[in-house]
Amino acid sequence: MVSTTPMLLFLSSAGVRRAVGSFGPSVATAFLNAPASTVMPMATRQQSLNTRFMSTDAPAEEKTEEEQAAIKAQREARKAEKERKKAEKEAKNAAKAAAEEAANRIDDVTYLSVSEQDSYEPMGDMSVVMSRSRSGREFVNVGDIGGSDDAKYGPGETVWLRGRLNSIRVKGGSCFLVLRQNSFDTVQACFFKDKENPELSAKMIKYLKTLTTESMVDLQGTVAAADVKSASVQDAELVINRIHAVSKADAMLPFLVEDAARSEKEVEESQDTDRPFPRLGQELRLDHRWLDLRAPANNAIMRVQSAICQLFRESLYSQGFVEIHTPKLIAGESESGAGVFTTDYFGTTACLAQSPQLYKQMAISSDLDRVFEIGPVFRAENSNTRRHLCEFTGLDLEMAINEHYMETLEVVHNMFKHIFENLETRWAKELEVIRTQYESEPVTFTDEPCVLHWPEAMEILKEKGFDMGDELGDLTGAMELALGAAVKEKYGTDFFMLDKYPSNIRPFYTMPDPADARFSNSYDMFIRGQEICSGAQRCHDPDLVTEIINQKGIEIGDGLKTYIESFRHGVSPHAGAGIGLERVVFLYLGLDNVRKASMFPRDPNRCAP
Repeated sequence: MVSTTPMLLFLSSAGVRRAVGSFGPSVATAFLNAPASTVMPMATRQQSLNTRFMSTDAPAEEKTEEEQAAIKAQREARKAEKERKKAEKEAKNAAKAAAEEAANRIDDVTYLSVSEQDSYEPMGDMSVVMSRSRSGREFVNVGDIGGSDDAKYGPGETVWLRGRLNSIRVKGGSCFLVLRQNSFDTVQACFFKDKENPELSAKMIKYLKTLTTESMVDLQGTVAAADVKSASVQDAELVINRIHAVSKADAMLPFLVEDAARSEKEVEESQDTDRPFPRLGQELRLDHRWLDLRAPANNAIMRVQSAICQLFRESLYSQGFVEIHTPKLIAGESESGAGVFTTDYFGTTACLAQSPQLYKQMAISSDLDRVFEIGPVFRAENSNTRRHLCEFTGLDLEMAINEHYMETLEVVHNMFKHIFENLETRWAKELEVIRTQYESEPVTFTDEPCVLHWPEAMEILKEKGFDMGDELGDLTGAMELALGAAVKEKYGTDFFMLDKYPSNIRPFYTMPDPADARFSNSYDMFIRGQEICSGAQRCHDPDLVTEIINQKGIEIGDGLKTYIESFRHGVSPHAGAGIGLERVVFLYLGLDNVRKASMFPRDPNRCAP
């Protein structure tokens, strides 16, 4: 009988058990009962295994050190070759990645010369402008571009522009942007993917996507006729050849210039819609005033302010005046009743000038018979109103008179006529832009001075229901507005003068009325019922002015001593006026707050920016 032990051991393996088990117990029984000739004895199986897994030859001899070293060297050589191929592959991949990165990288451009332009990439940020060279590029104004043949730069011409990125829209293989100059001149520019040069086009699109609104950019483009609604140039656009950011703006700004440019009416009407426009508070605007002034109307206001100064000078130069520049650090107060800022002046106290009053009068004593000045005026008055500032620009004039202060009123009236008339003609574009956001009508005025006397003003105000008491008090804001409305109705003018103010509410240097010392030879001027100018015949008699100073309880310090002394050496009778520049701008344009007429306003709560 054949021993079943080897078979059982054989079947004990998991694989055989699973195989036999899958055929059932009958197959296993048949296998176990197989003839001895078909079953390999255990010893034979063992020998067979030994033959397969062990050499039947004599044990191999040990390798010599040289042979072992050779085997080791071969092994290390194979390893080194493997490492070499790996490094070679990595270097190849790195080179490929570097080449791709270089192809896609947009480097800064240092534009030194037009003659080298072809060697510069047509896109990329401009290196910081540090006066390296004069490149030879000629920049043009947006306003000179047009789609007609008579335009200075018409279709087919290639031009360079520098401007601010007003808006940009990149979609797919195209881009449309609007470039802005001088706040309100705009032109559209566009770029389209070039099928003949897809790599360069893709790079340009990639760069255009990095540009942020309000960035300063240099753009070279070819003028093409077009019908454009979104820019001030409406019959042409630029096809972009090159574009470089000169100064990039932050992606997130305190507010959008387009929001700062909306009228109050537009904002109000949007509040009931799905997309209401944001209301920008005055403090937010003033905290970032440079951004606020980019809005077309606000920028144009500053240009009108400049225009008024220019026209003021033009008129007075034509009437024989000389411009002077007086000290702003003075030894004492120049305006009684007005708050004064003081500062240390090498151990003594000095004041910031509340006006050039004393010095322009001393200029008359210097035989400068007609003088004017445009300069800062400081008032330490804690007035938080819509029409008061702690620092403003004064338009001051003083002139010798022969007999009557009406001579001065006539000069001032002619000066204001010159301003009003020329603003509406020479600065019509700026006024149109301003009135788009801030509605107003041109100021009406008479050909000859419209002068009301104090008694007439009192009668008008009493008819309007005001209690004028003893008629020796100053006018309130409400009284001034009512008086302005009445004058407009009666005389058809927004600009008028009121004289003969009570002496007790006027400065010490005001000449009294010879007929009634309770009143004075003083006057104010008004636009739309609000004061813009104060003036008077000055008291040039040294004894009389000293008496008035004493009556008002003012101490005669060093500043006033020299002022009075200049009269003791002989001086022409004279009169003058002081005008607030910001107040004129504010009222002429019908603004709701004088701060809109000041570049960087100073009030009791603001001394920055």
